Amino acid sequence: MNRFYVDLHIHIGRTWTGKPVKITGAKSLTFTNIIEHARHEKGLNMVGIIDSHSPEVILEMESLISSGDIFEHQDGGLVFGDLTVIPGSELEIYDEQCGGPIHVLCYFPTISIMRDFSNWLSGNLKNVQLSSQRIYVTGLELQRKVKELGGIFIPAHVFTPFKSLYGKGVQRSLTEVFDPDMIDGIELGLSSDTQMADQIGELHNYTFVTNSDAHSLAKIAREYQVAALKEATFNELGKALKREDGRHIIANYGLDPLLGKYHKTVCAECLQPAVDEDQICHLCGNKKIIRGVADRILELKTADHSPEGRPPYVHQVPLEFIPGLGPRLLEKLVNHFGSEMAILHEVPYEALKEVVPAKIADLILKAREGKVNLAAGGGGKYGKIAD
Repeated sequence: MNRFYVDLHIHIGRTWTGKPVKITGAKSLTFTNIIEHARHEKGLNMVGIIDSHSPEVILEMESLISSGDIFEHQDGGLVFGDLTVIPGSELEIYDEQCGGPIHVLCYFPTISIMRDFSNWLSGNLKNVQLSSQRIYVTGLELQRKVKELGGIFIPAHVFTPFKSLYGKGVQRSLTEVFDPDMIDGIELGLSSDTQMADQIGELHNYTFVTNSDAHSLAKIAREYQVAALKEATFNELGKALKREDGRHIIANYGLDPLLGKYHKTVCAECLQPAVDEDQICHLCGNKKIIRGVADRILELKTADHSPEGRPPYVHQVPLEFIPGLGPRLLEKLVNHFGSEMAILHEVPYEALKEVVPAKIADLILKAREGKVNLAAGGGGKYGKIAD
């Protein structure tokens, strides 16, 4: 088996003609810019590009194939040098079974199948051009369609307070909205990790994925995983999610949950810590409290330990979180050492000190070893390094 760096949740901000796809995404997030940045600056081997259902994005992918810049692998995925793209789509379910909207991720092996899916979507949502649209079918209907087309189905950022499976989507169990046998993996999101998620026993059967949910080029690979695959293809990814034939996730790399935007329960107005959703903020009197992921998981807790064989979750601080490491200095590091993956995992401390000040090299090393002090985030505000 070979080791591959994988980030399966990267949004498209604009089409190649400038039309918006993910409205909150950066204009620089075109399909072409994403694959070049992910390959050359980030050092990734496989990316899931969400919003590939958008008709103009399909046209751009087909154009890149016609020009010979990418090609479709026989086992699924679009190959760009040593990077493989898995076409994906993020959709919002909110049917009579849901307590609130739920975001899900759907992946397909080829452009033609993604086009078929896009055509089906166009009859079930208001604007097929845009990202994360509400689809007017049930969760079960969507699952069946994805499986009919040979796709992969993964609930997205499952604990965030808004638009997620356990945030407000269900009362207690995923079986309230989905067929558990048609779920291929669970995306944890930025405010939780494996230890937290495994307090929910019904998740023990699933592989966890840690992805960036990137809305800008800089955010790509802020969370990712290392996968053991024979090749970087759609079929191999499917086997890894099901832990078949020696394929598996070696390790998940992600933010310490304290750095996530929704880790702790806080007042929506002043962001002061709060005890529960029914409480009135003692500081400003605001009645809107945003329940944190940590508290929500405790409400749902049914287990004390992770199942045997669960891959390690490595708390890692993205380089953009390092105080003093601005865009220019980061670009200098990447140009010198080749990619962010190399800087995060491989470059020795002494070599780092030759390119950046010792204080920044110290923080990179501490972050690599999980030794930085953190201030928790909440209410939509990221945590930060407190050193």
